[in-house]
Amino acid sequence: MKFDVMTLFPDMINQACSHSIVARGIDSGIINVNAINPRDYTKDKHKKVDDTPFGGGAGMVLMCQPYFDCFDSIQKSEDTEVIILSPQGEVFNQQMSCELAQKSHIILICGHYEGFDERIKQYTKAREVSIGDYVLTGGELPAMCIIDSVSRNIEGFLGKIDSAHYDSFSDGLLEHPQYTKPREYNGLCVPEVLLGGNHAEINRWRRKQQLIITYKKRRDLFDNFRKNCNNKEDIKLLNEVLSELKV
Repeated sequence: MKFDVMTLFPDMINQACSHSIVARGIDSGIINVNAINPRDYTKDKHKKVDDTPFGGGAGMVLMCQPYFDCFDSIQKSEDTEVIILSPQGEVFNQQMSCELAQKSHIILICGHYEGFDERIKQYTKAREVSIGDYVLTGGELPAMCIIDSVSRNIEGFLGKIDSAHYDSFSDGLLEHPQYTKPREYNGLCVPEVLLGGNHAEINRWRRKQQLIITYKKRRDLFDNFRKNCNNKEDIKLLNEVLSELKV
Protein backbone atom coordinates (compact mmCIF):
# COMPACT_ATOMS: atom_id res chain seq x y z
CA MET A 1 0.00 0.00 0.00
CA LYS A 2 1.31 3.42 -0.96
CA PHE A 3 0.16 6.59 0.82
CA ASP A 4 0.97 9.93 -0.82
CA VAL A 5 0.27 12.82 1.55
CA MET A 6 -0.01 16.34 0.12
CA THR A 7 0.90 18.59 3.04
CA LEU A 8 2.48 21.96 3.78
CA PHE A 9 4.10 20.35 6.83
CA PRO A 10 5.81 17.15 5.63
CA ASP A 11 7.89 16.93 8.80
CA MET A 12 4.71 16.24 10.79
CA ILE A 13 4.00 13.20 8.62
CA ASN A 14 7.61 12.01 8.53
CA GLN A 15 7.98 12.29 12.30
CA ALA A 16 4.75 10.43 12.97
CA CYS A 17 5.79 7.65 10.60
CA SER A 18 9.17 7.18 12.27
CA HIS A 19 7.80 5.49 15.39
CA SER A 20 5.99 2.36 16.54
CA ILE A 21 4.09 -0.02 14.29
CA VAL A 22 3.78 2.35 11.32
CA ALA A 23 7.58 2.63 11.16
CA ARG A 24 7.86 -1.17 11.26
CA GLY A 25 5.33 -1.44 8.45
CA ILE A 26 7.42 0.95 6.36
CA ASP A 27 10.67 -0.87 7.18
CA SER A 28 9.13 -4.21 6.18
CA GLY A 29 7.88 -2.80 2.88
CA ILE A 30 4.20 -3.45 3.60
CA ILE A 31 3.37 0.25 3.38
CA ASN A 32 5.06 3.28 1.87
CA VAL A 33 4.34 6.82 3.06
CA ASN A 34 5.47 9.76 0.94
CA ALA A 35 4.92 13.36 2.10
CA ILE A 36 4.77 15.89 -0.76
CA ASN A 37 4.76 19.65 -0.19
CA PRO A 38 2.58 21.72 -2.57
CA ARG A 39 4.80 24.70 -1.71
CA ASP A 40 7.52 23.05 -3.82
CA TYR A 41 5.25 23.46 -6.87
CA THR A 42 4.61 27.21 -6.59
CA LYS A 43 5.75 29.45 -9.44
CA ASP A 44 6.60 32.63 -7.54
CA LYS A 45 9.74 33.42 -5.59
CA HIS A 46 7.85 33.75 -2.31
CA LYS A 47 6.49 30.18 -2.51
CA LYS A 48 2.98 31.46 -1.94
CA VAL A 49 0.27 28.82 -1.47
CA ASP A 50 -2.66 30.88 -0.14
CA ASP A 51 -4.49 34.13 -0.74
CA THR A 52 -7.44 36.16 0.54
CA PRO A 53 -10.94 34.88 -0.29
CA PHE A 54 -13.09 36.41 -3.03
CA GLY A 55 -16.08 38.14 -1.48
CA GLY A 56 -14.15 39.00 1.65
CA GLY A 57 -13.99 37.24 4.96
CA ALA A 58 -11.45 36.11 7.51
CA GLY A 59 -8.56 33.75 6.89
CA MET A 60 -6.58 32.64 3.87
CA VAL A 61 -7.62 30.15 1.20
CA LEU A 62 -5.30 27.56 -0.36
CA MET A 63 -4.67 28.33 -4.04
CA CYS A 64 -5.34 26.13 -7.05
CA GLN A 65 -2.01 26.28 -8.89
CA PRO A 66 0.35 24.65 -6.36
CA TYR A 67 -2.21 21.99 -5.46
CA PHE A 68 -3.13 21.20 -9.07
CA ASP A 69 0.54 20.85 -10.03
CA CYS A 70 1.42 18.85 -6.91
CA PHE A 71 -1.50 16.51 -7.56
CA ASP A 72 -0.52 16.09 -11.22
CA SER A 73 3.02 15.09 -10.19
CA ILE A 74 1.76 11.98 -8.39
CA GLN A 75 1.61 8.82 -10.47
CA LYS A 76 -1.84 7.27 -10.21
CA SER A 77 -3.59 4.06 -11.20
CA GLU A 78 -7.19 2.97 -11.67
CA ASP A 79 -7.04 1.79 -8.06
CA THR A 80 -5.99 5.16 -6.61
CA GLU A 81 -8.30 6.61 -3.96
CA VAL A 82 -8.09 10.39 -3.52
CA ILE A 83 -9.15 11.82 -0.15
CA ILE A 84 -9.38 15.42 1.03
CA LEU A 85 -9.38 15.78 4.81
CA SER A 86 -12.29 18.08 5.56
CA PRO A 87 -14.71 18.67 8.47
CA GLN A 88 -17.45 18.66 5.81
CA GLY A 89 -16.70 15.09 4.77
CA GLU A 90 -18.24 11.73 5.63
CA VAL A 91 -17.04 10.51 9.01
CA PHE A 92 -14.21 7.98 8.92
CA ASN A 93 -15.02 4.69 10.65
CA GLN A 94 -13.86 1.07 10.79
CA GLN A 95 -15.93 0.04 7.79
CA MET A 96 -14.33 2.74 5.64
CA SER A 97 -10.92 1.75 7.00
CA CYS A 98 -11.42 -1.85 5.87
CA GLU A 99 -12.64 -0.72 2.45
CA LEU A 100 -9.62 1.54 1.95
CA ALA A 101 -7.27 -1.28 2.98
CA GLN A 102 -8.27 -3.07 -0.23
CA LYS A 103 -6.73 -0.28 -2.30
CA SER A 104 -3.10 -0.20 -3.40
CA HIS A 105 -2.71 3.59 -3.47
CA ILE A 106 -4.27 6.40 -1.43
CA ILE A 107 -3.65 10.13 -1.89
CA LEU A 108 -4.41 12.21 1.21
CA ILE A 109 -4.75 15.97 0.68
CA CYS A 110 -4.27 18.00 3.86
CA GLY A 111 -5.78 21.44 4.23
CA HIS A 112 -4.69 24.36 6.37
CA TYR A 113 -5.64 27.94 7.07
CA GLU A 114 -9.27 28.75 6.11
CA GLY A 115 -9.54 25.83 3.69
CA PHE A 116 -9.27 24.89 0.02
CA ASP A 117 -10.28 26.79 -3.06
CA GLU A 118 -13.34 24.76 -4.06
CA ARG A 119 -11.82 24.08 -7.47
CA ILE A 120 -9.15 21.90 -5.85
CA LYS A 121 -11.88 19.50 -4.74
CA GLN A 122 -13.42 19.60 -8.22
CA TYR A 123 -10.14 19.02 -10.03
CA THR A 124 -8.93 16.12 -7.90
CA LYS A 125 -12.41 14.49 -7.74
CA ALA A 126 -11.54 13.70 -4.14
CA ARG A 127 -13.68 12.00 -1.55
CA GLU A 128 -14.11 14.32 1.43
CA VAL A 129 -13.45 12.57 4.74
CA SER A 130 -13.64 13.83 8.33
CA ILE A 131 -12.45 12.15 11.53
CA GLY A 132 -15.10 13.80 13.66
CA ASP A 133 -17.29 16.79 14.35
CA TYR A 134 -14.58 19.14 15.56
CA VAL A 135 -12.09 21.52 13.98
CA LEU A 136 -8.32 20.99 13.78
CA THR A 137 -5.59 23.33 12.55
CA GLY A 138 -4.80 21.16 9.54
CA GLY A 139 -5.33 17.80 7.91
CA GLU A 140 -2.05 16.21 9.01
CA LEU A 141 -3.37 14.59 12.20
CA PRO A 142 -6.46 13.18 10.43
CA ALA A 143 -4.20 11.89 7.65
CA MET A 144 -2.06 10.02 10.17
CA CYS A 145 -5.17 8.59 11.84
CA ILE A 146 -6.27 7.20 8.48
CA ILE A 147 -2.81 5.84 7.63
CA ASP A 148 -2.56 4.10 11.01
CA SER A 149 -6.07 2.66 10.91
CA VAL A 150 -6.02 1.52 7.28
CA SER A 151 -2.58 -0.05 7.66
CA ARG A 152 -3.81 -2.22 10.53
CA ASN A 153 -6.26 -3.84 8.13
CA ILE A 154 -3.60 -4.73 5.56
CA GLU A 155 -2.57 -8.38 5.59
CA GLY A 156 0.82 -8.88 7.22
CA PHE A 157 0.96 -5.45 8.87
CA LEU A 158 0.21 -6.74 12.37
CA GLY A 159 2.25 -9.43 14.06
CA LYS A 160 -0.60 -11.85 14.69
CA ILE A 161 -3.11 -12.57 11.97
CA ASP A 162 -6.03 -12.18 14.39
CA SER A 163 -4.80 -9.01 16.10
CA ALA A 164 -6.98 -6.74 13.96
CA HIS A 165 -9.92 -9.12 14.22
CA TYR A 166 -10.23 -8.48 17.96
CA ASP A 167 -9.78 -4.71 17.74
CA SER A 168 -12.71 -2.55 18.77
CA PHE A 169 -15.15 -2.02 15.86
CA SER A 170 -13.63 -4.82 13.75
CA ASP A 171 -16.98 -6.60 13.69
CA GLY A 172 -19.16 -3.80 14.99
CA LEU A 173 -18.47 -4.41 18.69
CA LEU A 174 -16.10 -2.88 21.20
CA GLU A 175 -13.11 -4.92 22.36
CA HIS A 176 -13.22 -7.27 25.35
CA PRO A 177 -11.17 -6.51 28.52
CA GLN A 178 -7.46 -7.38 28.51
CA TYR A 179 -5.31 -8.56 31.45
CA THR A 180 -1.64 -9.39 32.02
CA LYS A 181 0.55 -10.51 34.95
CA PRO A 182 0.29 -10.58 37.91
CA ARG A 183 -2.93 -12.52 38.58
CA GLU A 184 -3.76 -10.27 41.53
CA TYR A 185 -2.75 -6.70 42.26
CA ASN A 186 -4.04 -4.48 45.06
CA GLY A 187 -6.91 -6.89 45.58
CA LEU A 188 -7.97 -6.78 41.93
CA CYS A 189 -7.95 -10.21 40.28
CA VAL A 190 -7.88 -11.55 36.75
CA PRO A 191 -11.11 -13.44 35.90
CA GLU A 192 -10.65 -17.16 36.56
CA VAL A 193 -11.88 -18.17 33.11
CA LEU A 194 -8.75 -16.61 31.55
CA LEU A 195 -6.46 -18.73 33.73
CA GLY A 196 -7.97 -22.15 33.07
CA GLY A 197 -6.61 -22.83 29.59
CA ASN A 198 -10.00 -23.73 28.10
CA HIS A 199 -9.85 -21.71 24.90
CA ALA A 200 -13.47 -22.35 23.95
CA GLU A 201 -14.60 -20.93 27.29
CA ILE A 202 -12.14 -18.05 27.01
CA ASN A 203 -13.45 -17.12 23.55
CA ARG A 204 -17.04 -17.36 24.75
CA TRP A 205 -16.28 -15.15 27.76
CA ARG A 206 -14.53 -12.58 25.59
CA ARG A 207 -17.40 -12.47 23.11
CA LYS A 208 -19.92 -12.03 25.90
CA GLN A 209 -17.84 -9.23 27.39
CA GLN A 210 -17.78 -7.51 24.01
CA LEU A 211 -21.56 -7.56 23.95
CA ILE A 212 -21.88 -6.29 27.52
CA ILE A 213 -19.35 -3.48 27.05
CA THR A 214 -20.85 -2.42 23.73
CA TYR A 215 -24.35 -2.37 25.22
CA LYS A 216 -23.22 -0.18 28.12
CA LYS A 217 -20.96 2.19 26.17
CA ARG A 218 -22.29 2.29 22.60
CA ARG A 219 -25.97 1.35 22.35
CA ASP A 220 -26.01 2.43 18.71
CA LEU A 221 -23.38 -0.18 17.82
CA PHE A 222 -25.07 -2.83 19.96
CA ASP A 223 -28.49 -2.25 18.37
CA ASN A 224 -26.99 -2.40 14.88
CA PHE A 225 -25.12 -5.62 15.68
CA ARG A 226 -28.26 -7.18 17.15
CA LYS A 227 -30.31 -6.20 14.11
CA ASN A 228 -27.88 -7.81 11.65
CA CYS A 229 -26.71 -10.79 13.72
CA ASN A 230 -27.33 -14.21 12.15
CA ASN A 231 -24.73 -16.30 14.01
CA LYS A 232 -26.44 -18.83 16.30
CA GLU A 233 -23.84 -18.61 19.08
CA ASP A 234 -23.90 -14.81 19.00
CA ILE A 235 -27.71 -14.81 19.14
CA LYS A 236 -27.56 -17.10 22.17
CA LEU A 237 -25.05 -14.80 23.88
CA LEU A 238 -27.15 -11.77 22.98
CA ASN A 239 -30.14 -13.30 24.72
CA GLU A 240 -28.02 -14.14 27.77
CA VAL A 241 -26.68 -10.60 28.00
CA LEU A 242 -30.10 -8.99 27.60
CA SER A 243 -31.53 -11.32 30.24
CA GLU A 244 -28.72 -10.63 32.72
CA LEU A 245 -28.99 -6.90 32.16
CA LYS A 246 -32.77 -7.21 32.56
CA VAL A 247 -33.44 -5.42 29.30
